[in-house]
Amino acid sequence: MSMAVAGLLAGMALGFAGYFGGFGAFILVAALGVVGFVAGRFLDGDLEAGDFFRSRGGYRDRRR
Repeated sequence: MSMAVAGLLAGMALGFAGYFGGFGAFILVAALGVVGFVAGRFLDGDLEAGDFFRSRGGYRDRRR
């Protein structure tokens, strides 16, 4: 499935949730979509658990 089709499906899901369930349902569906996306990337091997806890720079303490 291409990213365009995945984006279309996600947008439609958010639209239906917002229309039928209100703003709370819209936020819930969006948050669960983000969690599912991160879990999918983790299971595909694109992300590692250390990516969330490692600093971006190569230095541990920038004050030195």
